This record gives sequence, C-alpha cells and structure tokens, in this order.
Amino acid sequence: MSERTGLIPMIISIAQAQLFFLALTRVLAILVQVPVFGSEVVPTQTKIGLGAVLAIIVLPWNPLPANVDAIPWMLYAALIMRELIVGLLAGFAAALTFGAFQITGKLIDMSSGFGAGQVFNPAMSEAGGTLDQFFILVVMLYFLLTNGHHVFLQGLQATFVVLPLNQALPEINPGALLTLTSGLITAGVQMALPVVGALFLTDLTLGLLSKVAPQINVFFLGLPIKVWVGIFALSLMFNFFIPSLDQAFKNLGPRMLQILGA
Repeated sequence: MSERTGLIPMIISIAQAQLFFLALTRVLAILVQVPVFGSEVVPTQTKIGLGAVLAIIVLPWNPLPANVDAIPWMLYAALIMRELIVGLLAGFAAALTFGAFQITGKLIDMSSGFGAGQVFNPAMSEAGGTLDQFFILVVMLYFLLTNGHHVFLQGLQATFVVLPLNQALPEINPGALLTLTSGLITAGVQMALPVVGALFLTDLTLGLLSKVAPQINVFFLGLPIKVWVGIFALSLMFNFFIPSLDQAFKNLGPRMLQILGA
C-alpha cells in the first residue's frame, strides 16, 4: 500500500491485457458491419473509442494475479483470428437485417426510375438512388428511436456469454447462415412487392396507352408518372412497414446468436 496516498496500486497483468484486446477485436469486428455504427460518416477514432468502451463493459472484470502467465504469442494470434471470425459472423447477421431493407429500397428505386440517378450513400458505403437513400435513412432513424441499438448491444453482450473468450471455436452450422440469409432476402422482396406492383400496373397502363395512341411519347410521359406513383405508393406503405421493422429489430440479437450456432 502506498504510504502517501493510502491507495492500493492496480497492477494489470499481460494476460489481463490480452483478454481485453481479444474482446476489443470481437466488438470492433461486429461494430464495423452495422451501418449505424460502422458507416464511413463515423470517424475511425470514434469507432475505436466506442469499441474500447463496449469491450470494457461487456468483458466480465475478473482481475488476474500479476504473476499469471501470458498467452503464448502464436496461440494468441490464433485466438485473435478466432475472435475476428466470431465478430464477423455476428456482425454479418446484424448487417443482414439492414440488408433486407436495403433490398426493399433498391427494388422500389429501380422500378420508380430513381435508380437512374446514382449518388454515393455514406451510410451504406455504396452508391444508391435518392429514394433508396431516403428509405434507408428512415429505417436507421426508426432503429434508433425504437431502441433497436439496445437490442443490438444486448446481442453483442450475449455473444460473450455463449462463446466466452480464450476458448476453441465452435462448429459453425452453414445451414443456419444460408437459412437466415435467404429468409431476410425474401422479406426484403416481399416488403417491396406492393410498391413494385403499383409501378408494374403503371407500366402496363402506359403500354396499353401506347397501343391506343401511338402518337403519344410514352417514355417521356411515363417517367414523371412513375416517379409520383412510386412516392405516393411508398408513403401509403410506410404504416404497413412498421410491423416488419419492429419484428426485424426485435430479432436482431437472437439472429446474431443463431448464426453462431447458439
């Protein structure tokens, strides 16, 4: 004990620091794949700082004695790779949830004609149409307003309960990965069907109009009509999207565990 301050000095062993960096590796591998936390608009320093804070919170604090042997570096490198795999799989499951809504936005975007004007979307780190970006921004805002980030953080913490640090990598079930991916792709297509269907009927009407009145330039007439039909149909469908959004964000944490075989 220090005679001047009366405090017991805290000694962090190398083994303790190694466990922290293992947890940090998994947390960062998950965070960078979720658009809300890992998009290019979020500075790298912020991502690392948030990852370090979350690693401190989710890692159970069991102080190791200072004389505990450190993990050999060759084994430690293998454990780092193990945490990267676990983090990438869990993060991929979370990213798939947003990917389903991205599919919905892109299908509506292409059908309505907005896909002709592609601009870079920093939230998803790729190019997209105006309507696509608007839809994704609404989804991410709803994610935050309904505390979807709390569900995500609970799922992140649960990965450390299901798959503790410094253990062998469990057997990953490829079937669970394929089932989860196909299910979310199907959900994304189904959500877009009402708007795409309205735009298909618009195309069908314009096609019939071109047969009845060939002198009308259907291409220039149809482009603004499809734009307005797409916006109007999307505005009507937002209320019907809410149950799908709630269900998707509610199951975000369990999906992260499902893909890990839990």
